[in-house]
Amino acid sequence: MSLALVRTRALDGLAAPEVTVEVHIAYGMPSFTLVGLPDTEVREARDRVRAALLISKFEFPKHRITVNLAPADLPKEGGRFDLPIALGILAASRQIPARALEGQEFCGELSLDGSLRGIRGALAAALAVRREKRALFLPRTNADEATLARGVTIHPADSLLAICAHLTGQAIIEPHTAPATAGTGEVDAPDLVDVRGQFQARRALEVAAAGAHSLLFYGPPGTGKSMLARRLPGLLPPLDEDEALESAAVYSIVGGFDAKRWRVRPFRSPHHSASAAALIGGGSIPMPGEISLAHHGILFLDELPEFNRRVLESMREPLEAGTVCVSRARQRAEFPARFQLVAAMNPCPCGYTGHPARACTCTPTQVANYHARLSGPMLDRIDLAIEVPPVPYSDLAGRPAGESSADVRTRVVRARERQMSRQGVPNARLEAGQIEELCAPDAAGAALAETAMRRLNFSARAYHRVLRVARTLADLSGDERPGAVHMAEAIQYRRVPGMPK
Repeated sequence: MSLALVRTRALDGLAAPEVTVEVHIAYGMPSFTLVGLPDTEVREARDRVRAALLISKFEFPKHRITVNLAPADLPKEGGRFDLPIALGILAASRQIPARALEGQEFCGELSLDGSLRGIRGALAAALAVRREKRALFLPRTNADEATLARGVTIHPADSLLAICAHLTGQAIIEPHTAPATAGTGEVDAPDLVDVRGQFQARRALEVAAAGAHSLLFYGPPGTGKSMLARRLPGLLPPLDEDEALESAAVYSIVGGFDAKRWRVRPFRSPHHSASAAALIGGGSIPMPGEISLAHHGILFLDELPEFNRRVLESMREPLEAGTVCVSRARQRAEFPARFQLVAAMNPCPCGYTGHPARACTCTPTQVANYHARLSGPMLDRIDLAIEVPPVPYSDLAGRPAGESSADVRTRVVRARERQMSRQGVPNARLEAGQIEELCAPDAAGAALAETAMRRLNFSARAYHRVLRVARTLADLSGDERPGAVHMAEAIQYRRVPGMPK
C-alpha cells in the first residue's frame, strides 16, 4: 500500500482554493474510485488519465486506486485535476519520486495521448500560488496569462512526459517569462473625429469618460447614439496593473483571456435578448456574466427598453455595489462588477416621437408602455442623460470635423489624474461622506442646487449624482470647487425633453 499527495487549485468565483489530491493504491480487485465532490468532467478524468499514462509508456497500476480531492465539501469541476491525479498515481506507484512533488502545484487537462490542454482560471490559480510561494506547473497555452501574476514561478509544459522528465531531473523545464506580446493599454477604437455635429452629446461623452459616469443617449434612430458610445473606449485611460489583473482574472475564468488585450478596458455590448444569467452571471456552476466581463470597462446596452425588464432590474444592486453575488443550492460565488454603463434608446417604438420632420405612428398608450419598460429606480441610477437629435445636412456636409479622440482623451486623463490624486477613485464612485467633503459647491452653486431639488423633485440619490457630475465638470475646467455653471450643466444632464420620468 502507498499514498501520494499532490497540490492543485479549484475555482470558486475569482478565488482558487487549494485542493490536495490524495492517491491511495492498495492490493485488491482493480478499480479506480474518485471521491471529493467531483462533477461529471472530473469523474471522466479516470478514463483520460488511464489512456494518457498507458500511451506515455507508464504502467497503470492493476490494483485498487482511490483518489480523494480534499476538502470534500468544495465542488470540483473541469479537467484541471487530470494532471495532478496522473502525477499522484505515478508517485504512489513509485514511478516518479514523491518528494519531487513537494513545494509545487500542478493544474492541467490531459489528452488521451498525454499532451496538456489549457484550463480556465490559470491567472486566478497563479495569484493564489504566489501567496503560498510555490512553483506552478501549467499547460503551455496558459503560461502567458499566469505569468502576469508577477512574483510566481511558472513552469509551462506540453505533456505529462515533459513534467515527469523535469521531476526526475532528466530535462528541466525553465520558468516562463512575461510575454513580449502583452498589450500596453493602447486601444484600437473608432475615432471621435468621425462624428459630425452632436456637440452636446460629444460633451456628455467627455464628461462621462472623465468621471466614469453612467450615460444614456436618447433620440430617434440614425442620429449617432451607438456611434458615439463605441468611441468611448478611445477616450479612457488604460487600466493600471491592479485593475488589469482583476479584469484579466475574470476573462481567465471564462477562458477568454487574450494577452494582447492586457490593460485595455473591456467593451461589452450584449444583445437585448440576453438572459439574466448571461448579463448578471449564473449557471449551475456560477460563472461571471456580462457585467463582470465589463469590470473596469464599459457595458453598452443598445435599444435599452428592448431588454427584459426583470434583467435590467437585476442590474440595480451591482451598479451601486460594484460586485454581484451569484448563489446556487450548493455553491455561492462573488464576482466583481465595477462597470461603466452606457445605454441608448429611441423615444418610442417607431422611434420618431418629437422628430422635426417625420411623424410618429405610435399611439399614446404604446409610447407610455414603451417608457414603462424602464423603471424609475433604474433611470435614477444614470448620471447623465442626453438627447441626440437628428443631424442637419449642414453638419454632415458643410462643417469641418470636431476634435479627435486623442485631443479629448488628453483632457479626460488630466481630469482623471486630479480625481485619483485627490480621492483614489473616479468621481462616480465617491461615497456619501466623500461627496459632502469633496463635491460641495460654492455659494452660488449651492443656491442653484437647492432650487433644483425643490422644483425638479430630485431624489437624494439624484442629488448626489448631480454633485458627482458637477465635481467632474470642475475637474475638467481645472476649478477647485463646483460653481453655479458646473451645477447648471450637471442638472441639465438629468432633464432631457421627452425622456421618461
